[in-house]
Amino acid sequence: MAISTGMLRFGPDNGRMLLRTGRKGVGSTVGHDLTIEVTDWSVEINVPETGPVDATATARVELGSLAVREGTGGAVPLTDKDRGEIETNARLTLAVDRHPTATFESTRVVTGDDSATISGTLTLHGVAAPIDIEVREVTPDRYRAATVVTQSAYGIKPYSAFLGALKVRDDVEVEIDVRLGGGEGDG
Repeated sequence: MAISTGMLRFGPDNGRMLLRTGRKGVGSTVGHDLTIEVTDWSVEINVPETGPVDATATARVELGSLAVREGTGGAVPLTDKDRGEIETNARLTLAVDRHPTATFESTRVVTGDDSATISGTLTLHGVAAPIDIEVREVTPDRYRAATVVTQSAYGIKPYSAFLGALKVRDDVEVEIDVRLGGGEGDG
């Protein structure tokens, strides 16, 4: 994977961060699988002259900036009122009042021909745990990073409703899609 050296900066100006949730339980047919966009986030990648294997990556995610973009499945389509309630419940579930920001710091980068794995520590809900992020080049100058965050690993109890008959799955898929060129920094 060929990446130029220097400091690369990403955020909502040149990329998107999406969270995808699923549902389970006997009442799952009334709920929705959600696509939630993080509207306030930043990633900095420093690629030294020695190349991507010595790169470092840090990220900051403002958890109060979650916006429900899509809800699929469910008994009825998602309304604007539903979106607002889901966003409020997400803030409560994540305890955004006490833990407003999630952070990531890389510890190791392993590169392949068309992909890379960035290993590091994700701090979420006041808990730090290791995580791997898979990065691949989608098209020239466009990259997609993906990982799965298991809520319970960070002391988060996944949201449930209807006396537990409808539950959000413990695993949340995280996807970041970024493009190089224009606004990425001083690299």
